[in-house]
Amino acid sequence: MAENQTPTPRADELREAVAAGFPVSVADLSRLVRIPSVSWDGFDPAHVVASAEAVKALAEGTGVFDEVELVRVPKDDGEPGLPAVIATRKARGGKPTILLYAHHDVQPPGDDAAWESAPFEPTLRGERLYGRGAADDKAGVMAHIGAIRALTSVLGDDLEVGLVLFAEGEEEFGSRSLPGILAQYRERLAADVIVVADSGNWDADTPALTIALRGAVAFNLRVTTLAHASHSGMMGGAVPDAPMAAIRLLSTLWNADGSVAVEGLTSHDAATPAYDEAKLREESGLLEGASPIGTGEILTRLWYQPSITVTGMDIPTIRNASNTLVPSVRARISARVAPGQTWQDAYAAIEKHLHAHVPHGAEIAIEDLDSGHPFLVDTSGWAPADALATMTEAYGTDAVEIGAGGSIPFIADLVELFPGSQILITGVEDPDSRAHSPNESVHLPTFQRAILAEALLLARLEDRTL
Repeated sequence: MAENQTPTPRADELREAVAAGFPVSVADLSRLVRIPSVSWDGFDPAHVVASAEAVKALAEGTGVFDEVELVRVPKDDGEPGLPAVIATRKARGGKPTILLYAHHDVQPPGDDAAWESAPFEPTLRGERLYGRGAADDKAGVMAHIGAIRALTSVLGDDLEVGLVLFAEGEEEFGSRSLPGILAQYRERLAADVIVVADSGNWDADTPALTIALRGAVAFNLRVTTLAHASHSGMMGGAVPDAPMAAIRLLSTLWNADGSVAVEGLTSHDAATPAYDEAKLREESGLLEGASPIGTGEILTRLWYQPSITVTGMDIPTIRNASNTLVPSVRARISARVAPGQTWQDAYAAIEKHLHAHVPHGAEIAIEDLDSGHPFLVDTSGWAPADALATMTEAYGTDAVEIGAGGSIPFIADLVELFPGSQILITGVEDPDSRAHSPNESVHLPTFQRAILAEALLLARLEDRTL
C-alpha cells in the first residue's frame, strides 16, 4: 500500500454504514442462495431467470441507476443465452466510470449427501454462511450492492462517479453468450475501472488483489473400441474395452510425479510468497497418507504451471455394471493454462498428445470444447494502488497481490474490448470457502470487510477527477 497511504474521505462513516446495512446484505444473499440458478445444460433455466430477476430488483432498489435491464442474447450456436443484468449510471463532472462485475449463476450442487446442510438452503454455522453460490459468486453480487448502498447512505444518491453493474448468468458454463453481450452492449459497459469480484483472498483476515490467472481448456474426450458391447468372459483378454483404453490414454497425460507430461505446455516464471506443504494440506484436505504432486514451489504449481484434471466420466455405474466389454466411454478433461500461453496453443498441444498416445487403435473424438485465455494484470495504474489501499483500510491488514489457479476467461475479452480500462480482480472467498465443492460457504466477517473495501474504493472514485 506504499503508493497510496492517504485515508479515504469519510471512511469512518462508510464503515458505520456498511455495519448498519450488513444484516440486510446477509438476508439478501440468503434469498439469492435459495434460487438454484445452475446454468449447466440439464438444469432448469427458469431458475437462472429467477435469479436474474432478483438481482435486477436489487439493482433497482439502490435507486442510483439510470437504467436497469435484464438482457439475453444468442450464444454462438444461435440458441438464446441465459439472462444477465446490466445497470448503468453515467459519470458527470469528469469523474471516472467503474464497472462492477459478478455472476449470479452457480455450479451444480453435486451429491446432496456430501452436504452437511441442503445446498440451496442458506445455513449459518459459526461465522460462515453455507450454500451453493454463497461465496461463488452471489456474495460478489451482494458486495457490489452492499457497497453502493453504503456509499449512497453517506454521500447521497446524487453521485458523479459513473456506475455499471454487470451480473452475468452463464459464467459457470463457459460464458457462452458473453461475446454477444459485449458486442451488443459495448457502449454501456465501457468503464475506466473494471472490478471483477470473483476471486479470493490470501486467508479470511488478509485481503488480496489477484494479479495472475491461469487460462482454461475443457472438453469431453470420447474413447471407442467396439461397435457393440460383448460378453467380458467370452471376449475379455483378446478385445480391448473402452474403459481400459481410456485409462491407459489418460495416464499418459502425467509424469510419475504427477506433473503434466504434455509436450508444448509452458509455465510462467514469477516469484511467489512462502507457502509450505502443511498449508497446502490444511487448505486442500489432502489426506495424511497422500502426497502432493508436481515439482517446484507449491504456489508456482498452483498459479504458474499447467495442470490437467479429469473432472468426470460417463461409464456404467457399479450398480448398472454387467459382465460386458464397454464399447465407448467419455471423460471430461479440464486443463489450466499458465500465463504467457494462449489457450489455442495449449489445446493444440493436448490434442496432439492424445492422438499420439491412443492405445490399441482406439477411436477418439473431442467434443464440447470450452476455453479461455490466462491473464496477467497490469498493476502500474492508480486504480490498483487505490484498491490495495482501501482493502488495507477495510481489513486492518496489509493487502497482498496473489495469483490464482482458477480461471476467469472473459477478463481477456474485456481487456481486448476495453484496452484502456484498469482491471481489479477481487473477491470474498477464503481457502475454507470450498467454491464448486460441497459445503461451499462465505466467511461473514470477510464478506462485511469486502463490502467496506469496495465502498471505500467507490468513495475514492467519487473524489477523483480524470
